[in-house]
Amino acid sequence: MVGGMRRTAVAELWLLLGAGVVLLGLGLGLRDPWPADEPRFALIARDMVRSGEWLFPRVAGEWYSDKPPLFMWLAAIFYALTGELRVAFLLPSLLAGLGMVALVHDLARRLWDRRVALAAGLLLLLSVQFTLQARSAQLDALVALWTTLGLYGLLRHLLLGPDWRWYTAGGFAMGLGVVTKGVGFLPLFVLLPWLWLRWWRPGALPPVDGSWRMWLLAPAALLVPVACWLLPMAATVWASGDPALEAYRDDLLFRQTVTRYADTWTHLRPAWYYLVHVIPWAWLPTTLALPWLLTAWRRRLVRGDARYWLLLGWVVCVLLFFSLSPGKRGVYLLPALPAFVLAAAPLLSGGLLRRRGLRVAAAVVGGVLAAIACGIGVALSLAALSALDWDPLGIGARLARQGFVLPGVAALAGVSGLTGMLLTAWGVARRREPVALGLWLAVSWLALGALGYPAINDARSARDLMAAVAVRVPAGHPLAMIGWKEQLVLQLPRPAVHFGFRRAAETELRDAAAWLRGTPGGWVLAPASQLAPCFEPVQAQPVMRRHRKDWVLVDARALTGRCAGEGDSRAARRYVPALGRNAMAGDSLK
Repeated sequence: MVGGMRRTAVAELWLLLGAGVVLLGLGLGLRDPWPADEPRFALIARDMVRSGEWLFPRVAGEWYSDKPPLFMWLAAIFYALTGELRVAFLLPSLLAGLGMVALVHDLARRLWDRRVALAAGLLLLLSVQFTLQARSAQLDALVALWTTLGLYGLLRHLLLGPDWRWYTAGGFAMGLGVVTKGVGFLPLFVLLPWLWLRWWRPGALPPVDGSWRMWLLAPAALLVPVACWLLPMAATVWASGDPALEAYRDDLLFRQTVTRYADTWTHLRPAWYYLVHVIPWAWLPTTLALPWLLTAWRRRLVRGDARYWLLLGWVVCVLLFFSLSPGKRGVYLLPALPAFVLAAAPLLSGGLLRRRGLRVAAAVVGGVLAAIACGIGVALSLAALSALDWDPLGIGARLARQGFVLPGVAALAGVSGLTGMLLTAWGVARRREPVALGLWLAVSWLALGALGYPAINDARSARDLMAAVAVRVPAGHPLAMIGWKEQLVLQLPRPAVHFGFRRAAETELRDAAAWLRGTPGGWVLAPASQLAPCFEPVQAQPVMRRHRKDWVLVDARALTGRCAGEGDSRAARRYVPALGRNAMAGDSLK
């Protein structure tokens, strides 16, 4: 009997993972990396393979010290295996998402039963923030996998143990999280509600054997992956004596970690930002049930149910940790989502989904969102059919100028909206409104992959922009870029010159002017807004508008003379895509 139930649970897990592959993977290979972060990580991964430089990530040949390299390593490995960057750059997040689903399913089965496990897996798979990040090539899905695995290992020990092997494995997973983004230690916060509950109601927790030294196993295991990366990196920097590498090390280990958390310079938000601006939409559809979940959670916490104390206590600790930092981004909370779903699944699958208030909320949200999507689809369809002549709000014209394929965007909105309205009507008729909302979310993600990616890619990628530049600037003429972003370098079809990574715009402009004065036949690609005072805008050749900038080409005829004697042409770095790094003396360009 037990064996049969276990086989059924395994079969359900495989079905869940199969659904995850379709939901998260449809559209793989149909788009390029999109700003803001994806082109940077894809460029770093591609250049690692081409240059053979794996220890120190580079962006267009310049050191990249914002994040540790594990995510880039994985993307580079997949690129080396597949040879297709459009596929490889998304695989780490896709596999991380499937891994989280499997961990949540297994932990829910062990803490409750098969029914709860299936509900938890589906809730996670349909959560807006989870699906969004698993479909994106950012670090957050991968770091969430390591934190989920770390929490899984600790809970196997604290709730289902003692199990020192899983406790140690959880520590190792946290170390992988540190080498991914630095915050991999987050699962250690679960010890705070565990200590509180052990003092308040020790009988609610299983006994833990072993000496105090055993508790050092997880922190020690955490250090293993960190040391495997940090020690070779630090030794190489020390042996090189290179000030640039020393600056890379110091920026990565100090400014991008401690300083970025305590005294950040970006994404400044108020303390309540996550509660008001992130969780309500990012953790849909589960957040619709919060009014009923809060009451049910309170009853279980009062009874001293250790499962809810540790899961919800850890979510609160993570929320407080990120809320105390002045710099906040919605993706920071992704590691807490699996635990939130685990705490909600037994209650939703146990009867809350049938509550009238929750059903009404699901119907209203689904109906309103579907109606908005339908309206957008109709408006864009009329604009496309009338060649933008009928476009009272100018939305279609603006989208077309940005490079969106208008019929494809209209089809995406129309399919999503019409399906949403039909499913909402079905849900109301069958009294299955939450189920209808979940199905509509799934259909919308599938439509995005099949219809949206091809329709949106031209506007989000720099592929057509750089192709147009290649046509206008013959191969024998040197090309330089200022105000560039990683998506431009990623799509470079030829060697080009840039003037550093994240330099002051005015300094970069003056260096480009100095380079152009000494480079016969040279051209500079720049945003039209960054030409003055060194270049005359009326002499610029427009290329196209991309990424909210009008890109133009200028040559020596556009120089105004107001920057003569300023700038330093030696700041130019010649980046060669085929080599994956800045060209040095003797490098072959073949």
